[in-house]
Amino acid sequence: MATDLLTIAASGVRAARVALDVTAHNIANAGTSGYVRRSVQLSELASASGFGQVGDLSFSGVRIEGMVRNADAFRQAEVRRTGADAARAGTELTAYQNVEAALEQSGLFPAMTGLEEALQQLSIDPVDPSLRTATLEQARTLARTFNLAEQGLTTVADGLHFAATDGVDQVNRLSAELARTNLQLARSTPGTADHVLLLDQRDGLLGQISGYADIATSFRPDQTVTVRIGGTSGPQLVAGGTVDPLSLTVAGDGTLSFSNGTGSVTLSGGSLAGQAQGLVLVRDSRVGLDAIAASLIASANGAQAAGVALDGTPGQPLFSGTTAADIAASLTSGAGIATAPAGASAGSRDPAGLAALRSALSSADISGQIDGLLFQVSSATQGRATTADALEAIAGAAQLALDQQAGVNLDEEAVNLVRFQQAFQASSKAIQIASDLFDTLLAIR
Repeated sequence: MATDLLTIAASGVRAARVALDVTAHNIANAGTSGYVRRSVQLSELASASGFGQVGDLSFSGVRIEGMVRNADAFRQAEVRRTGADAARAGTELTAYQNVEAALEQSGLFPAMTGLEEALQQLSIDPVDPSLRTATLEQARTLARTFNLAEQGLTTVADGLHFAATDGVDQVNRLSAELARTNLQLARSTPGTADHVLLLDQRDGLLGQISGYADIATSFRPDQTVTVRIGGTSGPQLVAGGTVDPLSLTVAGDGTLSFSNGTGSVTLSGGSLAGQAQGLVLVRDSRVGLDAIAASLIASANGAQAAGVALDGTPGQPLFSGTTAADIAASLTSGAGIATAPAGASAGSRDPAGLAALRSALSSADISGQIDGLLFQVSSATQGRATTADALEAIAGAAQLALDQQAGVNLDEEAVNLVRFQQAFQASSKAIQIASDLFDTLLAIR
């Protein structure tokens, strides 16, 4: 290509126009989530100055290599990693708070102390019908609080199961979209607007998937990505245009496990990991609650069996059932409370049976067990809150670092607008000058 002023100026006009378009696009998308700042990559356009003169180069303007993104792969990976950790911690904290609320709002501890106070009042006059009725009603209230606590835990578990099922569906949907994006990237031309847009779409999908599960990524020269779920040692989720879908299994105790066609998947990050850990707490809390209910039933019914009711008949069980879900007050009348010892006559005021019942409950330390369960869940929740706050701060710092590096700076773009506009005007002026020179030469006679 011959070197001339028109060629140089024309290339400058084209480069400045494209740069202006890219700058305007950056400004328009300054607030768009996931948008990575673009810039135009330029290079010198050189050619041989004459036929057969290979070593003698003449510069002929500027060449537009294409658009590039101001992206940092390391910072993007950090955002995905810290974001997955923060999502897990936040989801786990919410589950823990819900479990804590289910246990505390059921009123277990106040109901137990209420029964103990009613038994103490009954010891003043063991044959008083109103005191007996009040005591039996407290027993019913205590049984209902166990039922409510169990129902609350079931509600929490159902919510976590629903959210986890939806999360797995979302991971598979996003993975399918990522596979399609991989195929489009493999066919697109690097440096074009479509190619850069696909790269943004790819990174956005990776960020969304990492919100549900921790992933590890590897990129090919054509910018397609291979994704492993559960970290670097996990199985492949997406490879090129192929997806190995994630699946969810609910165990008999309500806990979750994940797998795909390759095998089991162990998640340590993302909301799915938080939901799985929350269900572990639900299971442990249910086991503890059932143990307390069983201890209450055994202690109360054992003491009842050793005494006699108000009519002198052997004491019948105070509670029925075996777990927190089915515990209930089985007596139909307060007269059935065995306040007298075995062998006592009807209407006996001897409180030995009542004392045995109070002693049995005290020995089993039902109140202490309930308090211990509540304290255990509360302490765990507080610990998770501290962890969640720390991980959220780390994730925020990583996102801020990425935004500062890859985001749009309006001040910088404003400067670029002026700079590229001036370059456009300068190249246009060069074209005008070249035209005037040729007109002058042609006018010479």
